[in-house]
Amino acid sequence: MSAADKTAVPARTDTANGAVYRRPVSQPRPARSWPGYVRDPKSLNPALKQAARLTLVSARMPTSRARILPSFLIVGAQRCGTTSMSRTLDEHPAVFSAVLHEEVHFFDVSYRRGLSWYRGHFPLLAAARWAARSSGVEPVSFESSPYYMFHPLAAERIAKDLPGARLLVLLRDPVERAYSGHAHEVAHGFETEPFEAALELEPARLDGQAERIAVDPDYFSYSHQHHSYVARGQYVEQLERLERQFGRDRLHVVDSGDFFADPEAVYDGVLAFLGLPNRGYPAFKRRNARPRAPMPGTVRAALEEHYRPYDERLAAWLGHEPSWRRGG
Repeated sequence: MSAADKTAVPARTDTANGAVYRRPVSQPRPARSWPGYVRDPKSLNPALKQAARLTLVSARMPTSRARILPSFLIVGAQRCGTTSMSRTLDEHPAVFSAVLHEEVHFFDVSYRRGLSWYRGHFPLLAAARWAARSSGVEPVSFESSPYYMFHPLAAERIAKDLPGARLLVLLRDPVERAYSGHAHEVAHGFETEPFEAALELEPARLDGQAERIAVDPDYFSYSHQHHSYVARGQYVEQLERLERQFGRDRLHVVDSGDFFADPEAVYDGVLAFLGLPNRGYPAFKRRNARPRAPMPGTVRAALEEHYRPYDERLAAWLGHEPSWRRGG
């Protein structure tokens, strides 16, 4: 939420959900251009929103050095409650999210645009201080881009450009995350295959993609971003990569099961991690939930078996069992 919005309304209203970039599924590396968006009729509304955002950000770039760089980021995981956490924190009077959309996707797919472009997404420090004056707290800004956690280069880029930044990570049952991730990609036009077929295709789709991104920073992998259903749930690998860049003290992991079951306690823990006082609990809402048919039992069993060793390593990394393994 912008500083101006903070002074105008007590809490942000919902906006239409949609991916930051809309691409026709048939193209392996669709152009990120306005004509490319228009060719896909289903993406017209997100395209208009994206065009408005880019125009506004470009207009703000001359004042980029007077704007607040984020002091914390929500880096993932996708479909684990990141939008709910983002909207919850944005209601704090001293916290300001990125303009128009909380998912900037700078450190993954837009890094070539440069730091001035990134700064243009955030409020002027003077305006934020004025808007946050009643809270008695120095304002902070943040953004939430759930691909950061999975992208091979994002952690290193964040550590370089935002020294001292803290990272929030949200996790949920990886089996449910994979199913929800598939539904999300289908809904936004990024996937045409049914769930079981998409799982079968995933190894071939992702083969060599992370390695190619790592050696060619300008390379964009459509499948790595949109077809990584199983791989994104191997959380411990991604947490270990983040830990190598930031250490444990600058990482805070939220179990989404706990967040939705006891939001006040989780919110208090997040504020303590960020060094922010509690100025009252916001209205906790679950965002972006999608109704789905039950997952076939055989598919669920296969995924649970796949994730078993990863979940065991995750429990050791966390020092406790995640919510989806408790009592099981």
